[in-house]
Amino acid sequence: MTDKPVKIPGPDHPITIEPTQGRVVVTVAGKVVADSASALTLREASYPPVQYIPMKDVDRSLLVATSHSTYCPYKGDCSYYSIPAGGAKTENAVWSYKTPYEAVAQIKDHVAFYPNRVDSIDQR
Repeated sequence: MTDKPVKIPGPDHPITIEPTQGRVVVTVAGKVVADSASALTLREASYPPVQYIPMKDVDRSLLVATSHSTYCPYKGDCSYYSIPAGGAKTENAVWSYKTPYEAVAQIKDHVAFYPNRVDSIDQR
């Protein structure tokens, strides 16, 4: 077993998390998968901002957990969900850090969606 590197956000790789203004609504195949006024915007280095939506604001009946997983040295182990209603494009479309590292602890119990794997992520 190898140890996974753990990195702390800093000037060379900043990560900020702040409440999102307004609502975030995610749709797939005509269904609202998530609708939240409590989303968080995570900005990481030069990557586009990501909306993290509380799981309580997600229609879990539309999600199916997958065996896919990844690792981020800044955030931790990541698990994935598919949205079967959206077909093949929505495979592993949703991700979550169930036990994120302390530096990003705010995203615990939140999920994020790949914009190109859902029909829309609207910020209202």
